[in-house]
Amino acid sequence: MALDTSDKNPRKGVWKSGKGKGRHHTKGRQLQDDAWDDVKSLLGNAPRRADLLIEHLHKIQDHFGHLSAAHLRALAEEMRMSMAEIYEVATFYAHFDVVKEGETPPPALTIRVCDSLSCELAGAQALKTALEDGLDPAEVRVLRAPCMGRCDTAPVLELGHAHIDHATPEKVNAAIAAKETHAHIPDYQDYAAYVAEGGYAVLKSLRDGGNWEAVQDKVLASGLRGLGGAGFPSGKKWGFVRANDGPRYLAVNGDEGEPGTFKDRYYLERVPHLFLEGMLIAAWAVEAETAFIYMRDEYPAVLEILRREIKALEDAGIVDAGFIDLRRGAGAYICGEESAMIESIEGKRGMPRHRPPFVAQVGIFGRPTLVHNVETLHWVARVCREGPEVLSSTELNGRKGLRSYSVSGRVAAPGVYLLPAGSTITDIIEAAGGMAEGHVFKAYQPGGPSSGLLPASIHDVPLDFDTLQPLGSFIGSAAVVVLSDQDSAKAAALNMLRFFEDESCGQCTPCRVGCEKAVKLMQKDTWDQGLLEELSTAMVDASICGLGQAAPNPIRLVMKHFPDEI
Repeated sequence: MALDTSDKNPRKGVWKSGKGKGRHHTKGRQLQDDAWDDVKSLLGNAPRRADLLIEHLHKIQDHFGHLSAAHLRALAEEMRMSMAEIYEVATFYAHFDVVKEGETPPPALTIRVCDSLSCELAGAQALKTALEDGLDPAEVRVLRAPCMGRCDTAPVLELGHAHIDHATPEKVNAAIAAKETHAHIPDYQDYAAYVAEGGYAVLKSLRDGGNWEAVQDKVLASGLRGLGGAGFPSGKKWGFVRANDGPRYLAVNGDEGEPGTFKDRYYLERVPHLFLEGMLIAAWAVEAETAFIYMRDEYPAVLEILRREIKALEDAGIVDAGFIDLRRGAGAYICGEESAMIESIEGKRGMPRHRPPFVAQVGIFGRPTLVHNVETLHWVARVCREGPEVLSSTELNGRKGLRSYSVSGRVAAPGVYLLPAGSTITDIIEAAGGMAEGHVFKAYQPGGPSSGLLPASIHDVPLDFDTLQPLGSFIGSAAVVVLSDQDSAKAAALNMLRFFEDESCGQCTPCRVGCEKAVKLMQKDTWDQGLLEELSTAMVDASICGLGQAAPNPIRLVMKHFPDEI
């Protein structure tokens, strides 16, 4: 029998499901015209490339305060991507609020209270409780959040996009009343001021006929090592990347998420062009086609400063429009791992890649990529301007160079201190004004929670690369948090493991399950040390990246140095 396809046939165009029941549309969420119009309006003329997915999600989140299912469906249509791809990325990052049909969107105002170690010591939990009790949950949402890179002014919270330092409920209420929910831009050295003191002269001379290998030798002679935590000799990376055929890229890791670390923010909020010139020198050295800056979303003031100053560089002809591609993170500590950052730059979930191949060979879009930390590039500019002696001429305790220590916790004057790389914890506490009044030095975190806790008795070891490994620790990002006799090492370690539990990307079982299991074991009155050690060994041996491999350090060091507490 012939199929009747005339307009009078009521079954024309009917879709058949697996059970044979007719339906008049495809499976899944249906595209809504008004939501599609919203998305097209927000995206404007921006390219619909897949690597810009996170940027486009930010536009929707910023405008509506959440990501509705209808808008996600419309974005999938607009970008010619599957709904599954859009959804898995949107739900991976903490700063995106996905709202399904029938669910209530979050309130217009969100408060994120930092509960990482420095803020925890300063009373973050009591602050969060007071805010929850004192504010209408229908009007204001109060959430716990990981480190915001403002440990020197703990406790800290973010009200919308405005940070409140030394936060109190009274300060929060006043800010809400005044509608102060936007980032406060500090005074900083802009393009004109930087050029007036000789800025970009070195870059211009190198572009006019410089030798990249000579610059690499200068950087190597300075002793500069990667200041994001890995400590790899900075100049050597250039040769590795240059050895691979182009096109090549540069990626700046500005996802300063290690609790206790705020040195990158410190420099960017004061002298951003030292970093930018260092970045452009490195990009010149490897002939990068694009320089990507991946900056954490917790730094809204820095993001605005960079937008302004990148525009100034384009207007001045220092760079072509679009050469510097500023990307905004979305609340994922794991993106501080270089391959996870590259995945995020490509618009994906920030999951670390298996290596080899290394990013110097296969990085962004599968091309050779040079990855540097913000502060590393700050020093590249200074070394090129002032010579390698700016670092190599300083020596203390057999160590050469300078180190930017982020110091917080129980010290009188928390802050960033530029000290000789051979400085001990005694030197660092002294630079920070000594211990806070009424506190006696008990323990310290030398390089973020990944480095664990060391006791005050280990006070004569330089806090530098390679000096702490024999102690089961490392310097990492030089995030020093000082504890006193009024603090519990056991509680501090639990705080660190809760952070790792929250921030594990979930890709590998040893880290995902191991962190969760460790937290449960550490919450007990008495630790099962044998089981915790067995768990730690499995995590170190089998985790894909440094998060799971370093997460057991707080456990092991507390068991070793503070057995009376567990």
